Amino acid sequence: MPLKVYKRGEVYWYSGTVAGERLRKSAGTKSKEIAQQIANREEDRAWKRDLHGAEAVLTFADAAFLYRKAGKPPRFLARVEDHWKETLVSKITPGAIRQAALEVYPKGAAATRNRQFIVPTQAIINHSAELEHCPFIRVKRYKVEKKEKTPATWAWVEAFAAANKPHLGALAMFMFLTGARISEALAVTWKDIDLQKRTVLITQGKLGGDQRTAHLPPVLLVKLANLPRDRKPFRYRSRGSIDLIWRKACKRAGVKALLPHACRHGFATAMLHAGYDPVTVAKHGGWKSARHVFETYGHANEDKTITDKIAASLVQSVVAIQETTAKSKQL
Repeated sequence: MPLKVYKRGEVYWYSGTVAGERLRKSAGTKSKEIAQQIANREEDRAWKRDLHGAEAVLTFADAAFLYRKAGKPPRFLARVEDHWKETLVSKITPGAIRQAALEVYPKGAAATRNRQFIVPTQAIINHSAELEHCPFIRVKRYKVEKKEKTPATWAWVEAFAAANKPHLGALAMFMFLTGARISEALAVTWKDIDLQKRTVLITQGKLGGDQRTAHLPPVLLVKLANLPRDRKPFRYRSRGSIDLIWRKACKRAGVKALLPHACRHGFATAMLHAGYDPVTVAKHGGWKSARHVFETYGHANEDKTITDKIAASLVQSVVAIQETTAKSKQL
């Protein structure tokens, strides 16, 4: 039965059964003529879907709707959706996605184009692929030149904290000792902190709202306990509101000007140098990939006396074996 248009309230709706599929939806318009055009379009889509499969009519807008409806992270989606709009997913090729990334971010770095356009476009399409609406797609990323970043050290954090206001010093310590991103740290409220249990609940922004519970070492616990409760622990609303303040704080402390992320970077590097494996570091710092931790935050230990520690450990092992052997002979 062809779709019929009727008025409901102030706007027109359409309803009917096409190819065995029951359709009933608001056309969202007060014009009967436009409503009929919309109904005709939806009827045509229903026949194509029935004859050629869901892929024949799936638009990027449809795929994006399904992606958002599933509760997927919405970060960077707006510009992606605005670019593709009603483009059929079947017409979106890997090459077209790479070219679109250049057009949408003409001055963007390779990492920006990858993160803010290619990744979300692919994620939306592949979510529909999981629902069997279209084939999966793989898109080659733009090559990103890795720049060596300097991690904060504990000495840097102590100097920074000593020269600045308590909440700013506590922020640096918090990121260094929990591995929190600056956005995650600034989102923390007093409700998230349990001083008795020495824990803090961190909402992981990059992972779509996942949460992890981090431990508060004694030095950080004391720092937090001495902060006033009249506002959020670290006061600032967003990363944008702290950038200039942070740079001035570095200058005031007489330390190298590092970005807030250097504290999270320092957490990973310190953990790796302490002998913890990348999987453990990733879990405690909220990274999704242990490989990413190793490749991004693994810095060579520049201490040339490190071989002394290896030699001492070997000597201790030999002595222990000799003592065990001697005792066994006595018995």
